[in-house]
Parts: sequence; structure tokens; C-alpha cells
Amino acid sequence: MSLRPAPAPHVRIATLSGEALSTEALRGKVVLVNFWATWCAECLAEMPNMVDTHRKFAPRGYETVAIAVQKDDPTLVAQVAARRGLPFKVAIDERGDLAESFGVPRVTPVSYLIDRQGRVVKRYVGEPDWAELHSAIEAALAFPGS
Repeated sequence: MSLRPAPAPHVRIATLSGEALSTEALRGKVVLVNFWATWCAECLAEMPNMVDTHRKFAPRGYETVAIAVQKDDPTLVAQVAARRGLPFKVAIDERGDLAESFGVPRVTPVSYLIDRQGRVVKRYVGEPDWAELHSAIEAALAFPGS
């Protein structure tokens, strides 16, 4: 879903690896923030494409942050991340405040594409059309100030 670019919410994210991130700190990169759950079949089905997308674009300034929903089991999230060898940042929305800040509907997966200026430029409810997502990432990466 195309959106009029709007500032991404200012949030702090603690990854499973202990890294502290914030949307402000990710400025200058094109970022896909993905909300998912270990019990969500569609979420797990899209992970291989998310991995491929991350590997394709990461060398050019692209980042993926996969945030497991509040009710997910941290142990299961860590197991899924390890078993699937996820090469991107994984976090858990322990209090539900991250999803609330982004305005996530009560479905998963939901992804937000954020441009280099920290603006949400696309929202994908359900698995994205990967060719369209790749085009949107290419466009966002093409403009250093975008």
C-alpha cells in the first residue's frame, strides 16, 4: 500500500543480540520494519524472501528489522531466528508499544518501508509483492537524500 511519506515513529528497539536501535539511528538507510509472529504461517513463509531481499540490498545501505509481536515467546523467536539463520536484526515487541507506534493492524505480517530520511513510504499488509518491493527499495536507494 502506497502512503504519502510520513515520518516513521520515533522508537527504540532492543534486538535479540542485545543491540539498541532507534528509528533515528537508522536514518540514512532504507529500512524494512517487519512485524511477524512465530505462529503465523504466512510470516514464516515470507522469511526466505526477506532473507534474499536483505542479502541483495544490504551492501547498498538497506536494513531489515524483524519485530516479533508482543504475545510471542522470546525463546521461540530466538529459535526461529537461529534455525533460519536470519541475517538481519530481530527484536521482540515486549510491551506492544512498537506496533502501537507504527499503527500496526491486528494482523501479521505487516511491513513498513522507510526511506533514508526516516519517512514511511510503503506499508505492506500480508506478504509483499516481492518484485514491487524490490522496485520500491531500488527507488529509495537511488536517492541519497530520499
